[in-house]
Amino acid sequence: MKASRSKTQTLKFIITGGGTGGHVFPAIAIADALKQLRPDATFLFVGALGKMEMERVPQAGYEIVGLPVAGFQRGFSLTSLRRNLSFPFKLFGSALRAKRIVRRFQPDVVIGTGGYASGPVMRAAQQLGIPTLLQEQNSWPGITNKMLARRVQKICVAYPGMEAFFDPNKLIITGNPIRQDIPGPAKLKTEALAHFGLEAGKKTVYLTGGSLGARTLNEAMVAGKQLLADMPGVQVLWQCGNFYYGQYKDSDTAQLPNVHILPFVDRVDMAYAAADIIVARAGALTISELCLIGKPAILVPSPNVAEDHQTKNALALTQIGAARLVRDVDAATQLIPEIQQLLDNEALAFSLSETISTLAKPRAAHVIAENVLKLVEMPLNPTV
Repeated sequence: MKASRSKTQTLKFIITGGGTGGHVFPAIAIADALKQLRPDATFLFVGALGKMEMERVPQAGYEIVGLPVAGFQRGFSLTSLRRNLSFPFKLFGSALRAKRIVRRFQPDVVIGTGGYASGPVMRAAQQLGIPTLLQEQNSWPGITNKMLARRVQKICVAYPGMEAFFDPNKLIITGNPIRQDIPGPAKLKTEALAHFGLEAGKKTVYLTGGSLGARTLNEAMVAGKQLLADMPGVQVLWQCGNFYYGQYKDSDTAQLPNVHILPFVDRVDMAYAAADIIVARAGALTISELCLIGKPAILVPSPNVAEDHQTKNALALTQIGAARLVRDVDAATQLIPEIQQLLDNEALAFSLSETISTLAKPRAAHVIAENVLKLVEMPLNPTV
């Protein structure tokens, strides 16, 4: 049995998760909140080798080690077959290394935010009798989190109704922790417009597919060229993504005087401040940001994600009138008209803004950190 530590002793935490920003940024936000509550605490992140957390976590000032773990490929290509053949070996090797890492570091609590590496690390902690806390960002959890949830002590979620998947006695609705620069200090719209070289007095649409971009949103901008040209009182800040910038920067749409195309937005807080309407995918982190920003939003869920969880995330908002939804397959024909309709309907825009604001959880990271600290005094018996 693991001995508990007093309030004066240095606490140690392992935080595991990654693969996408939706797992990495919440993990860093939780660490930052814990550090505020216990400045002397020691942290170790465990991620997947080759994934974004191996770069982003050190940038945030934390130590990270990587596991040679990868997800199971659902496709039927030759590449997928090769990767799946190595999957059991990587998983076994990661499980052994995860247990060594946990034994050596001796954390007081292990926190999982989802992603490839979280499974072996959380499982190792549970076997060694160390309290674990799971943070689920989506309205529809993945297979790994469902399996891990059976032995965790607490599950922090962003959406109501998660008792359909998890033990209700373990659930805490906290919202999703977000990056520290969101929403950031309140910005005057004039300052934000000037930052991007946009005009005051025009309605502004911020369209983003994330740092990598989204082909569907970019194609919708191309398809809506004439409609956009016929809206001179509207300007679009179009983040097309680094991957797609070369393809779309010379498009007819990008040449319109009321369209400003960028590969990447360096100040997301400024983009949100400038916007009257936001168009985005429906990842859990994005939705949490939109709730805090409190502006009318149109969601275009990506269909290329596990369990189609982005559609489920979007429906959780649209069914209560907190956002509008345009399905990926309809974006080319419906997205720009939907933007136009929302700009013309001030009552609808106001209603969306008011409703989505009620879902904001600005203290999510702090609440999760408080619940992590409560687990410090809850040592368990090993399960293996």
